[in-house]
Amino acid sequence: MSMMRGKLGNARATGHRALSWVPVALLVLMASACDNSNTSDPATGGDSRTVSHAMGETTVSGAPKRVVVLDTGELDSVVTLGVTPVGAVAVSPDIGFPEYLTGDLTDVTEVGTIAEPNLETIASLKPDLILSNKLRHEAIYSQLSEIAPTVFTESVGATWKENFELHAEALGLSDEAQDQLGDYDDATAKLRKDLGSDVDTTVSVIRSLGDEVRIMMKDSFIGAVIADVGLPRPPAQDKDVFMEEASLDRVPDMDGDVMFVSRFDDANDKLETLMASPAWEQLAAVQNDDVHEVPDDYWELGTGMGAAQLVVGDLDKILGELGTSSE
Repeated sequence: MSMMRGKLGNARATGHRALSWVPVALLVLMASACDNSNTSDPATGGDSRTVSHAMGETTVSGAPKRVVVLDTGELDSVVTLGVTPVGAVAVSPDIGFPEYLTGDLTDVTEVGTIAEPNLETIASLKPDLILSNKLRHEAIYSQLSEIAPTVFTESVGATWKENFELHAEALGLSDEAQDQLGDYDDATAKLRKDLGSDVDTTVSVIRSLGDEVRIMMKDSFIGAVIADVGLPRPPAQDKDVFMEEASLDRVPDMDGDVMFVSRFDDANDKLETLMASPAWEQLAAVQNDDVHEVPDDYWELGTGMGAAQLVVGDLDKILGELGTSSE
């Protein structure tokens, strides 16, 4: 079988650092000088609404036009709903936006990284809505909410559908989100039907992050998508946790009838070590040539509706090629 290889786009160093020393009052003053305030720009139109979220309640007016997003799931949501943000964080200092989304983000300003959003840059963009999550940015919520109305989900990953609905509510696009969720449900239902009710192909998912290799479990974005399709996981991966770290003595736990491997970057020393071990050669997926490399940017990094749709497409194509579909 030919291998599918995913690679994130070229790194774009932002040069931004979070200015934690900048007083909040100064940031608010800067925002006010740019005609920004905690209420949405009247140009957004529409009635205001109160959005309940992980940090409390936030009033949002109309359909926000100047949206800043501070994580990949939020970025996926706004783009999938047809909104181009004015600002978004880079994945890291060396990696810009997820490659599968970059075609929609040509004019989007980088506002630091996921780990270190740049509050000064965010304020300068005069946002009328900021989207992020409590897991990443609880510590700076109050500063963000003084710049613009800010809505946080509780977490990321396995909760991607609930997060998508909350993002849509904040954007005033709940009807559009329900349409997309319906399309996703139709796609997963069709794939389940194509695979057959008695399919027993176990799906293993492995992620390489340089000096760490993760065995992805059920309580993750990719675990949730695989569950939606109705595919079983190998016993060692059939756990309601996010992931467990792979090691030489755990290579057997990486096995499945089909294995999907993604690589976060080009440094895969730990993965190469595991793949060079005698235990790797004994894996059923390896012996049957059913190890498939897939793009990390949407299999693991995207954590949103757009990414989920692409994963379902990959599963349909690859499992169909393997002849697992019922006749």
